Amino acid sequence: MNTRPTALIAEDEPLLAQTLANELRTLWPALHIAATAGDGLSAVQLALQNRPDVLFFDIRMPGQNGLDAAAELAEEWPAESAFPLLVFVTAYDQYAIQAFDAQAVDYVLKPVRADRLAQTVTRLQNRLQQRAAPHATDLDPVLSQLRSLLQAQTTATPAAAPLHMLQASVGNQLRMVPVDEVLYLEAADKYVRVFTLDGTEVLLRTPLKELMQRLDTQVFWQIHRACVVRATAIESVTRDETGRLSLRLKGQSELLRVSRLYAYLFKAM
Repeated sequence: MNTRPTALIAEDEPLLAQTLANELRTLWPALHIAATAGDGLSAVQLALQNRPDVLFFDIRMPGQNGLDAAAELAEEWPAESAFPLLVFVTAYDQYAIQAFDAQAVDYVLKPVRADRLAQTVTRLQNRLQQRAAPHATDLDPVLSQLRSLLQAQTTATPAAAPLHMLQASVGNQLRMVPVDEVLYLEAADKYVRVFTLDGTEVLLRTPLKELMQRLDTQVFWQIHRACVVRATAIESVTRDETGRLSLRLKGQSELLRVSRLYAYLFKAM
């Protein structure tokens, strides 16, 4: 059985990606670099194909940044496999460094320094050994760190006034929708679909991330990066044969998938 650890590097600057790969080969000869990607979307696809043990994600990549790519990957990752350990690669950014330190997420600064990367390699090796130990817990710490980073990203902007009314376009009219009447919200392309308690659906142009900054998180639970539901409207939660969770809202026939990132909300299952 091949137990050689594997890694994926996602970095949009080829020279930096090559430098990182070379340093890793020197510091960690047993590590196999399974693939490299130059953007977030390719990183997600390659990670799903190769299922590496470690991800080195550039925090700023074209198309999709490293944090959002990691979040998408967490939602698509096979339930039977442990989620990869995360290392973010970043230029010096005080906010990013404070966020990484606060959540105990490992990071490497550009330009890559061999002594600092050596510390990261030691941490990764120790964590992989802990995972391999009998009765080791699965991936909860990694997902918890990622979830906290995403929440920190959402709250990084100055606090805005709570939302009480949504302004939605319906044809050539503007409809005012009270937040108290919202059942759930779902991101779709450039819009957010808003479903109300009375069965009405309207479209908003405001990104879901921005809306979440002004919605009461005790009232509205994020269950997926593209879906937020009214908590009191949840009727049931089910787990399928692969371990994935889905929920049904009161009066609704459609099942809504719960991301692994937010499965902790239903930890009793």
